[in-house]
Amino acid sequence: MARAPLLQVSDIALTWGGDPVFDGVDLVVQPGDRVALVGRNGSGKSTLMKVMAGLIQADRGEVVSPAGTTVGYMEQDPDLSGFETLGDFAADGLDPAEAWRIEAAAEGLDFDPARPVATASGGERRRAALARLLAGEPDLMLLDEPTNHLDIGAIGWLEDTLKATSSAFVLISHDRAFLTALTRATLWVDRGVVRRQEKGFEAFEDWRDKVWSDEDMARHKMDRRIKSEARWAVEGISARRKRNMGRVRALQDLRAERAGQIRRQGTAAMALDEGPRSGRKVIEARGLGKAYGDRQIVRNFDLTVQRGDRVALVGPNGVGKTTLIRLLLGQEAPDVGDVKHGTNLSVALFDQSRAALDPDATLWDSLTLDPSMAVSGNSDQVMVRGTPRHVVGYLKDFLFDEARARAPVRSLSGGEKARLLLARLMAKESNLLVLDEPTNDLDIETLDLLQDLLDQYDGTVLLVSHDRDFLDRVATTTVAMEGDGRATVYAGGWSDYRAQRGRDTATPAPPDKPAAAVKPAAKQPKAAPSGLSFTEKHRLEELPGLIERLEAEIGKLEGLLSDAELFTREPVKFRKATEALAERQQKLSAAEEEWLALEERAAG
Repeated sequence: MARAPLLQVSDIALTWGGDPVFDGVDLVVQPGDRVALVGRNGSGKSTLMKVMAGLIQADRGEVVSPAGTTVGYMEQDPDLSGFETLGDFAADGLDPAEAWRIEAAAEGLDFDPARPVATASGGERRRAALARLLAGEPDLMLLDEPTNHLDIGAIGWLEDTLKATSSAFVLISHDRAFLTALTRATLWVDRGVVRRQEKGFEAFEDWRDKVWSDEDMARHKMDRRIKSEARWAVEGISARRKRNMGRVRALQDLRAERAGQIRRQGTAAMALDEGPRSGRKVIEARGLGKAYGDRQIVRNFDLTVQRGDRVALVGPNGVGKTTLIRLLLGQEAPDVGDVKHGTNLSVALFDQSRAALDPDATLWDSLTLDPSMAVSGNSDQVMVRGTPRHVVGYLKDFLFDEARARAPVRSLSGGEKARLLLARLMAKESNLLVLDEPTNDLDIETLDLLQDLLDQYDGTVLLVSHDRDFLDRVATTTVAMEGDGRATVYAGGWSDYRAQRGRDTATPAPPDKPAAAVKPAAKQPKAAPSGLSFTEKHRLEELPGLIERLEAEIGKLEGLLSDAELFTREPVKFRKATEALAERQQKLSAAEEEWLALEERAAG
């Protein structure tokens, strides 16, 4: 006998500020469902989840759950008033015999239940709210960006916990790896419509692209039909002296339908320009040591950053990643050791705390009053990479319409604040980008665009992120900060770091999270000599695409250098292309050798 659904949403309509958010939405959540709720920033994902949780009343329709069904919602900004400590809040309503659940969640999510609410950060409050939800074990969990403010170890613990739960859940997240590992169905919010596919997030992008392709084809056919009917309407009058009024009305209906179609929101028109070229060696750190009292940040740390490197810093929250960035930039002095900078550095910084944004300022003022963007004597324009632009036009590049230009920053969502910071960052020429948690709150499409921009950026990147997929796509070097001053440099991104650490028996597992979160690689079954690990299989699948991309880049560079007059006409461009060609040829050779070795091992 089929079980009753845990939640049924029927014919939901909701309008805010005169614009419809949803109209006629129907959806069902069944027992055991593990659903990704996806969509562009501003599409209404969080609003829909609040409607499902009963926190927002829709204009029309109903939300029904069977009697006795418990639905838990993780609040983005939980109200902890009336509670003395984070533990008191997390354990509220829980049987005292189940208090161990809060302790386990606090250990996995890395917060102190004894911390007073008055001194807790926003991230700690969110982790306490997540612990409260998990400990309560409701029949249905509604999770809105649960990985924000979590480090990689805590994300791994949460991933394992959700895999083991018997509760159904609906999950909003920007973390591709997290969504791929956990979901078996996808709800896609797009222009007020909610579609469902009985496949997890891994299949979402192919599905989305197919839907959009079908839409474009149907729109193209409609445009051709309207054009044909419009031509008939004009030419048929003189030919017959009498109109077929039914056909004319049909043409009017077609035009009305075409006008009523809601166009997809485009991607942000982001761009990065390298400023004056830096020296080949960008940063050289030797013997760095830094401590605050008994807390050691780094000890005897060496790192050389070359032009074009993408260096990622990973590790648990509070281990000192931002401090190490400040040491490398010379913003803070080490206790021992020294840092040398290359020539001609121009730094642009993306700050995870959003401290550069005044919550009471408008979007307009956030750009025009920035000294690096201000145009002397003109409050309507901003300087964008050396060219004056009207402030509204530049905001539109980042998907802000004219009506939002005078809105206060505090009214923006997390994703919109991130886009505004990127607008400020990308207005400046730079050759060293420092990105501290840039992926928080960005939608999948904007993340894709940011990754592409970083791939094409000729400068150097220092990156702090807990997004494993983004790290794998961007980083060429990973610095793993493992606590107690240990910071180890590995080649490649997150998966490469994990694979190398697993092979290095002299390197102990980082003490960032308990075994439930990340099991030490030494305890996992070893692959047969002729087999490949999961990471190596993933790498083998990636390499053909990397080789193809490098070959295409080499072809373009060779075509550019085939111009015999390039050296005399543009010597700087010639030198830059020559260096890029040598670099890509070296990478291609290494990738081909790696592919051959892995292919031979896979074949046994």
